[in-house]
Amino acid sequence: MTDVNHWIAGDRVAGERRIDVFNPASGEAIRRVALGDAATVERAIAAAREAQPTWRDLPPAKRAQVMFRFKMLLERDADEICQLVAEEHGKVLEDAMGELKRGIENVEYACGVAELLKGEYSHNAGPGIDTWSNHQPLGIVAGITPFNFPAMVPLWMYPMAIACGNAFILKPSEQVPSATIKMAELLDEAGLPRGLFNVVHGDREAVEALIDAPDVRALSFVGSTPVAKAIYRRGAENGKRVQALGGAKNHAVVLPDADLDNAASTLIGAAFGSAGERCMAISVAVCVGHDTADALVGKLADEARTLKIGPGTERGLDMGALVNAAHRDKVAGYIEQGAAAGAELVVDGRTHPLVEESKGYFLGASLFDRVTPEMGIYRDEIFGPVLCVVRVDTFEEAIALINAHQYGNGTCVFTRDGEAARRFADAIEVGMVGINVPLPVPVAFHSFGGWKESLFGDLHAYGPDAVRFYTRRKAVSQRWPERSAQERAQFSFPS
Repeated sequence: MTDVNHWIAGDRVAGERRIDVFNPASGEAIRRVALGDAATVERAIAAAREAQPTWRDLPPAKRAQVMFRFKMLLERDADEICQLVAEEHGKVLEDAMGELKRGIENVEYACGVAELLKGEYSHNAGPGIDTWSNHQPLGIVAGITPFNFPAMVPLWMYPMAIACGNAFILKPSEQVPSATIKMAELLDEAGLPRGLFNVVHGDREAVEALIDAPDVRALSFVGSTPVAKAIYRRGAENGKRVQALGGAKNHAVVLPDADLDNAASTLIGAAFGSAGERCMAISVAVCVGHDTADALVGKLADEARTLKIGPGTERGLDMGALVNAAHRDKVAGYIEQGAAAGAELVVDGRTHPLVEESKGYFLGASLFDRVTPEMGIYRDEIFGPVLCVVRVDTFEEAIALINAHQYGNGTCVFTRDGEAARRFADAIEVGMVGINVPLPVPVAFHSFGGWKESLFGDLHAYGPDAVRFYTRRKAVSQRWPERSAQERAQFSFPS
């Protein structure tokens, strides 16, 4: 069994504590990962502190050259990275490849950092005064990333942070550590000076050390809402800039005029892709009208029963295993809870043959109908292959239902009516909206983030907000008085 170590100053660093990393499709331990402590974090900070000043003084175009090479190396080794993701997360290879491609888009955006950091200039902003602003790096920044996107979510963070002139410390999920180390090796191969990118694996001790370290000026987090809220509060108390993305309960509204065949097909992928372990997964379909609901549920049930499920490392599958046994059991508990609460369990994922036949952490797709807002399966983020159908009478009722929910991450509407679509996009209190697009994840040159309990902090992830988050703006006003002019003291406020 191989060991996955920390990556500090370009070297693999072992740790005294280790835990097993499991393959969710087999239930077998396949690797052991080191768990860092406060001393490990301090070692990473020391490496970053030494490397960052020289890096920040390089021209942005020079920093971008590293990102160009990194992008090509990611594409060269994409199959190996995706194999690691499928082995440790459980998602199917095609899904892992899609994840990596979306991550690479963020590297491409970071390649344009010279343009993004240009700042602004005003000639003669005042009498003989020129004013300009620029973006300067914060210094050392850090990211804490979840298990569900081992490649993509870290790539939301460190390429732009590093391109802006910072050093970065990453604490990935200890359940999926290997892809991160592989990408660290590629950054090294791309020519990134050592110490600018460091990886510390770990649990709560490593996280708290990063939050409390004075040298870490900003912290990005993606995970559950309770943890996001705690990290935001503690980081802010420590004077850090914090961007903490939390949970979600994403609704899809289906109007009577929608193309139901297309809606059902895309909803199946949005709900059950990656076994529902996505913060952008559609977990609630809100059908306007009982006729709409009856027709849609029939189509969803037919497709849910035919999904191809198996080990993520095999080709041609729709869905793999859940990440671990405890999470699989938690999701199964929600299915039992929903049935007990009175929801109609149309398709029960617990009856899938792999649940009994495999030692892996499998569940089939589950579909509930006639779910009500009082039920736990509606209120809570299940984060598994469970889709709930809620029936409402009007479009306005659908909008009010979504706006009343605690989460505001993503949503979509299926309709052929442009007026309804525009009304939905304007009235809905959610950060990312799709019109006939069930997974409205913005492209890399926009920014990702929700509203309400789905995001803590002012700035969203990646895109233009990433430049703002990983830099601070400095405004400079300059005047060169004429040598022959005799100036008098001015006591009023300058205007």
